[in-house]
Amino acid sequence: MKARKTVTRALAVSALALAMNVAMAQNGAHPGTSSAEIRFQGAPSAINPKEAKNLIGGEGPPMTKEEFEIAKKIFFQRCAGCHGVLRKGATGKPLTPDITRKKGTAYLKAFITYGSPRGMPNWGTSGVLSDKEIDIMARYLQHEPPKPPEFGMKEMLSTWKVLVPPEKRPKRKMNHYNLDNLFSVTLRDAGKVALIDGDTKKIITVIDTGYAVHISRLSASGRYLFTIGRDALINMIDLWMKKPKTVAMIKVGLEARSVETSKYKGWEDKYAIAGTYWPPQYVIMDGATLKPLKIVSTRGMTVDSQEYHPEPRVAAIVASHQHPEFIVNVKETGHVLMVNYSDVNNLKVTSIDAARFLHDGGWDSTHRYFLTAANKSNKIAVVDSKTDKLVKLIDVGKIPHPGRGANFIDPKYGPVWATSHLGDDNIAVIGTDPKHHPKYAWKVVRMLKGQGGGSLFIKTHPKSHHLYVDTALNPDPKKSQSVAVFDIRHLEAGYKVLPIAKWAHLGEGPKRVVQPEFNKAGDEVWFSVWNGKKQQSAIVVVDDRTLKPKAVIKDKRLITPTGKFNVYNTMHDIY
Repeated sequence: MKARKTVTRALAVSALALAMNVAMAQNGAHPGTSSAEIRFQGAPSAINPKEAKNLIGGEGPPMTKEEFEIAKKIFFQRCAGCHGVLRKGATGKPLTPDITRKKGTAYLKAFITYGSPRGMPNWGTSGVLSDKEIDIMARYLQHEPPKPPEFGMKEMLSTWKVLVPPEKRPKRKMNHYNLDNLFSVTLRDAGKVALIDGDTKKIITVIDTGYAVHISRLSASGRYLFTIGRDALINMIDLWMKKPKTVAMIKVGLEARSVETSKYKGWEDKYAIAGTYWPPQYVIMDGATLKPLKIVSTRGMTVDSQEYHPEPRVAAIVASHQHPEFIVNVKETGHVLMVNYSDVNNLKVTSIDAARFLHDGGWDSTHRYFLTAANKSNKIAVVDSKTDKLVKLIDVGKIPHPGRGANFIDPKYGPVWATSHLGDDNIAVIGTDPKHHPKYAWKVVRMLKGQGGGSLFIKTHPKSHHLYVDTALNPDPKKSQSVAVFDIRHLEAGYKVLPIAKWAHLGEGPKRVVQPEFNKAGDEVWFSVWNGKKQQSAIVVVDDRTLKPKAVIKDKRLITPTGKFNVYNTMHDIY
């Protein structure tokens, strides 16, 4: 009798949840969760599903090998970004068998079909997954998650290539390019970067890299450009060569986002570091050859509930200007690691408790304080890189996504740093001067209103009085194809809208406008107009003084351009 009541109660709860989700799907809404959030968090994993070992059996419902392979592919493409490769939970809920088996196949099918108000997309009613695929996924989630292989020193060394040894590289710059005003432009879906002369607006060369390069970083000397793809492939490009090209490369895992080089005085160019999403770890490499020297796992306890997490991914990494240290963000556990590289064989790591879901961030104008977004915690963590301590956790808007952020002098509050948000239209302006403006330090002194949510990057320059905010992931094409620009001298006046995509004259396509990036002089700002892979994309260059288009760069080689990194500004952390 007791078992029958339990089953009846479970069916009633499932029916209620189903009814609620049906109603929401019919209304086409996920209360409290924007499509921009879903699009950002649900990005596909770069891990090849075929590399993950199948674990069919146990107490899960029957599945064929073919069905399991289908489910693996769908999960890695659609679900791993939110729920984690091991389904232990990240920005999404955990989906481990101890949870999913209690829910049962019928409940899981309804959940996948209709979604939830907390952000789960309605995969069925949206037409993304068929009824057959949903049935397969509901059964798959009740089996043990297939685990991708680890990636240690043996695997890294098998991929490591020194194409041009240091002794055979140029002793001086062999080209006439103005390297300070060179731009490294990610060609996302082509698996390449374009090096563009910022003076002539001409493509110098296009270099094969990893898939969907996440960032480009410069060595302290400015000679070497480092890129890392989402597939964890690092390219080291020598900019001194007659035609810049890759001189060393290595694959450091199966999925990654971050690479950086040592910048502290006396340690310039000596080391490089990369962090991976899978396996959850970072590796310190020789700065001249990318030879892997030290691999460190980031698996451990979360800062809040003190629970073990097996998949805490490495997000942003920056090089300290105060000590021979790398600052490493560990996403799921919420730790900021101060990794001292002065003795790699006896590595000293200071772990700072911040907040969960650490993502990206950047320096204040003095290069002492690191401000980083704990995105799903809706906070900015401030770390003092001189004392290696947390200064403050600051509540901001919904899902801050600053890129590196933007530093400027507020006419009322003095030096500030700003971030835009994925989840709402806020631009949080935070005081950063505890010495001369202690009243405003580490507080949100302004909350500006932008065009909308879905912002990925915010940018200004010390020589500019404009603040640019993109809205690339906003569902409204008018917003995703334009940018908002504020006059820093008159922030209360609101923003102007620049129709960047319209100026590109591209024709059909999504034409998302993403990532403002200044030239060295600070009088031009470059925007990617990110179109479909088979559609024409462009880069629009705007005159920062007049806010009018100055140039449009079009080339058949500019396939899905996204991030752009000016050599001088990136090398000197100017943003």
